[in-house]
Amino acid sequence: MNHYHIVSRIAIYLLAIVMIIFGIYHFLNPRELVGYVPAFIPGGILWIYLVGAAFVLVALALITNRMVKLAGYVLATLLIIFILTIHLPNYLNAGDKEMKQIALISLLKDAAIAGFALHVAAGAYHQKLHLENSD
Repeated sequence: MNHYHIVSRIAIYLLAIVMIIFGIYHFLNPRELVGYVPAFIPGGILWIYLVGAAFVLVALALITNRMVKLAGYVLATLLIIFILTIHLPNYLNAGDKEMKQIALISLLKDAAIAGFALHVAAGAYHQKLHLENSD
């Protein structure tokens, strides 16, 4: 196992830990998050639980190195949906300078995580991550 592979696995494990924490937060605090579900999307609190479960499942896929490509694309898709339906509207419609800043930070955070998830998914084939063959 070369140095690149070790550093990459550490980065992927770090992403998995963050996703597990986000997922658990969705289960422990669904009422605090339900206000972020756009009004035009039916289901309300159900989406909070589904997203929490998706975050935990993505993390487990990354940790176990199983279905990595699918997990990366699912995570990126979720985050892009959050950017377009939550963070961007909050940024554009925020009347308060601090709320606008918080929305922008959330937008950029989710964009960065989505980018990394796409990178991880692109490096996976046969649903497993194979970094030893990358450049």
